Amino acid sequence: MTDTTARLHELNLYRQYFDLVATGTKTIEVRVKYPHLADIAAGDTIRFRVKGTDESCDVNVKRVTEYPDFEALLDGEGPAHVNPTAARDQQLTNIRAIYPPEKEALGTLAIEIQVL
Repeated sequence: MTDTTARLHELNLYRQYFDLVATGTKTIEVRVKYPHLADIAAGDTIRFRVKGTDESCDVNVKRVTEYPDFEALLDGEGPAHVNPTAARDQQLTNIRAIYPPEKEALGTLAIEIQVL
């Protein structure tokens, strides 16, 4: 039997990305496919937090799509959905500064979100 109960995931975000999520302008969250994120699914809730603060923002997961790398993810999702304030090349640089090549090699996730 499959468990279809929606789950709550708590994840940290840098301030600049948190603000974009909280205002609804960022609709795709980018993550590496770490084992603890492998089961994230549509219908789940993510509580994003700004590390070191009490600020949080809850979002509904609408869809999760796996990509082999960040370039494919940006091409597939469109950079404006990932970060509407930065060009594609800048986003790729920013993402890879957070996730080095050995992390990217795990696979990448595009998580479509909607603020609750």
